[in-house]
Amino acid sequence: MEEDQQFLLMVAKGIVNHPDDVSVDRRVDEKGVLLTLHVNQADMGYVVGRRGKTAEALRTLLRIVGAKHNA
Repeated sequence: MEEDQQFLLMVAKGIVNHPDDVSVDRRVDEKGVLLTLHVNQADMGYVVGRRGKTAEALRTLLRIVGAKHNA
């Protein structure tokens, strides 16, 4: 498992109520790295946050992790 994938998994499991349902898929193509986060439907609001602020913060942190590891 790659560093960015592990980071997203750790953070997502920390903010949801059903951490066993969290999974991350990683795909690399010519545009870059795509991480897909799967969570329990009941936890979707926690991951998105108010007005998408939590999701936006996760994207920002993942850009930093990706830049650190040249991904």
